[in-house]
Amino acid sequence: MNLQTELKNNIVIIYVNEERLDAHNSGELKAEVQKMFEQGQKNMLIDLKDVRFIDSSGLGALVSGFKNAISHQGNLKLSTLQSQVRSMFELTRLHRVFEIFPSTAEAIETF
Repeated sequence: MNLQTELKNNIVIIYVNEERLDAHNSGELKAEVQKMFEQGQKNMLIDLKDVRFIDSSGLGALVSGFKNAISHQGNLKLSTLQSQVRSMFELTRLHRVFEIFPSTAEAIETF
């Protein structure tokens, strides 16, 4: 999986540079998020601007990250969802669980 990580203002930003977040690669994202929280990071933002398709495994990896954030007294937010991915969040009602922002810059301001 092609992930790019950046630290900005004590916020770990993970850019998912893949068109699909599915059963083939979601485990890597889940592991990366878990590793960051275990290393003591508290604030995480996942930028999904390149993701055009997400399945239940991808959603599961993000929910797992959200639970990890809670257990480490941290925050996990999402940004830059394409319309197809946003539709999946609305269909599963996960848009009510996650804080989702139209851009990474806007999300960073809310931490």
